[in-house]
Amino acid sequence: MYEKSPWTAVGVLAFAVAVGTLQMTAVVPMLPVLQRQLAVPLTSASWTLTAALLSGAVAIPLLARLGDLYGRRPVALAALGLLVTGSLLSAMATTLPLVIAGRVLQGMAAPLLPLAMGIVRQRVSRALLPTAIGVLSAMMGVGSGAGMILAGLVGGTYQALFWILAALGAVALALVALLVPEPVRPAPGGRPDLAGAALVTGWLVCLLLAISKGASWGWTSAPTLGLLAACAALVAAWVTTARRTPSPLIEISMLLHRATVGATVASLLIGFALFGTITTLSSVAQGTLGASVLQVGLYLLPTALLMLAVSLSAGRLMRRFSASSLVGAGSSLVAVATLWLSVSHGGSADLYGAATVLGLGIGLAYAALGTMAVEHVAPAETAAAGGVNALVRVIGSSLAGAVSAAVLSGAGAGWSFAASAIAAVLSAVFGYTHGALARGQTAEEPA
Repeated sequence: MYEKSPWTAVGVLAFAVAVGTLQMTAVVPMLPVLQRQLAVPLTSASWTLTAALLSGAVAIPLLARLGDLYGRRPVALAALGLLVTGSLLSAMATTLPLVIAGRVLQGMAAPLLPLAMGIVRQRVSRALLPTAIGVLSAMMGVGSGAGMILAGLVGGTYQALFWILAALGAVALALVALLVPEPVRPAPGGRPDLAGAALVTGWLVCLLLAISKGASWGWTSAPTLGLLAACAALVAAWVTTARRTPSPLIEISMLLHRATVGATVASLLIGFALFGTITTLSSVAQGTLGASVLQVGLYLLPTALLMLAVSLSAGRLMRRFSASSLVGAGSSLVAVATLWLSVSHGGSADLYGAATVLGLGIGLAYAALGTMAVEHVAPAETAAAGGVNALVRVIGSSLAGAVSAAVLSGAGAGWSFAASAIAAVLSAVFGYTHGALARGQTAEEPA
């Protein structure tokens, strides 16, 4: 049964999603600080970002499945508990392995978006659902921008950042426990696909290691080629087992479903474009311009503010425009921002101007991606479609970190921004064509 006033629960879940996303980007401007305070190379410190993205990529389908089996609210509470635990571990850590271990636990908060979408789907009427899902989806963008700003405000020590993340996670945990009602319990049966989780983890680690280390090892060296070969073998094994498993970690058919493929590819690409841009911008600001961590946060302040403003207008926008057209328009604006930076990024005016356009574009795209992913699937497939969409967005973000590091160390910042621009242009193409593909799928379905 739908609630008459569901917005308290939606607001609490939106806050939880934003907090879960904060930890993804908050470490980006802190990487030089981690390098300095832990006395490790930057390539090693960068795994504090990659580790959380990797664990998030695996946790999204795994915890979404556990939510289907045991209830989305208790699984969401468990994810927030892991975020708090990981934040405390990283805050007290004095060595890189312990910080990375804490980051792995923090990354387990990544499934909060699909879990929240599943809860909202059961609590919000069909008329209000696009607005609610739009607000939840936009929190991914808001959290991403706010994480960079939070790191800037914290400044000099990584421990302070993780203490704040622990406090925010504890607040979100308490609010969800107190103010989000338990939805209808799911039907029992089935079990989580642990083999699928292990295989996905394996091929993602092999792929990201090959990309991040390829420049230093050599792209045709035995370790790089060996990792790529292992990645291919693990992907083949994963696809084979997923097709034979009754309840696979990721529905392969959902990845290729005509009603969702446009949203899937657009989500992957826009996640790549966002993380590639902010990672490269942070490097340029702290390197070329000599900016502090706080100044990096200020450069990205327009991005965060515009993402928040657009998220608040998401419902009205989606009543006037289709979700796919908003994703296409948002991706086009991201392309403008990244092309701008690829040509000119040597001054504060360039960074502020491009960050403004980036915030508007990411705000539009992120607000509509959730609706775009689920609007053309059956209600029973909503959780699977939302989980796949969130998963590929995190994978795109993970790839961006590795690709940006490789391009920055070789070709330079201009080409790194250009790689994000290419991803944004392709995302726009898939956004604009998604509607036609989905309508074609609907027309082919029997009455």
